[in-house]
Amino acid sequence: MSDVLEVRVVDRIQIMTINRPQARNAIDLETAQAIAAAMDTLDASDEVDLGVLTGAGQTFCSGMDLKAFAQTGARPYVGDRGFAGLCERPPAKPLIAAIEGYALAGGCELALSCDLIVASTSAQFGLPEVRRGLVPGSGGMLRLPARIPYHIAMEVVLTGELMQAARMHHYGLVNRLVEPGHALDAALALGRTIAANGPLAVRTAKHIIAESRNWRAADMFDLQRPRVAHIFVSEDAREGATAFAEKRAPAWKGR
Repeated sequence: MSDVLEVRVVDRIQIMTINRPQARNAIDLETAQAIAAAMDTLDASDEVDLGVLTGAGQTFCSGMDLKAFAQTGARPYVGDRGFAGLCERPPAKPLIAAIEGYALAGGCELALSCDLIVASTSAQFGLPEVRRGLVPGSGGMLRLPARIPYHIAMEVVLTGELMQAARMHHYGLVNRLVEPGHALDAALALGRTIAANGPLAVRTAKHIIAESRNWRAADMFDLQRPRVAHIFVSEDAREGATAFAEKRAPAWKGR
């Protein structure tokens, strides 16, 4: 376990807490490597069904650690996972962002890499790269316009201004909006709801939703069919039907 990333498991949910509050949880190379390793563990483990990513010290993440980069020249990118060990290749299992305080620049792109976002009313989102003559190249320009209206995404990126969590909730970027200090608890509650479902079905559903965005309407069912065939012959599908008939909670096998 790394000092810069705390990892623990609660109710089959892997909680990953970026632990650099003195730097507003900015991402240096060590932190990026720790996040990448945690994502590998999340996908490989039979003991967890999903992950929650959060930050220590009432801040989610302020982006790339520019001071560390200036000192070492090391960019916080890891293989094909990209910035922070996450942005270019998220995990196969669902990932929830639990956000207090700032989710800025690369920190906002980390949140956009997650499948669901829970934020406190005091949280703020922003992609301020243009103010430094840069662009949000780790997903901000690619994912944000797909999550919120086009003109609002343009405003966020082109002005570099901070956006309150309530506004992002209004536009659908934030799934749950909660009182300050309760983002992690709310993310865990959401995670428990997901973890109660068939894990094979959950992973398959996430994969198809993410992959199908660019499928042509004429092809989409033909493309979906082979990707869901295994679900209907799985042990979990039989268990789900049997548990329903017997009026009991299912005992999932993940296969």
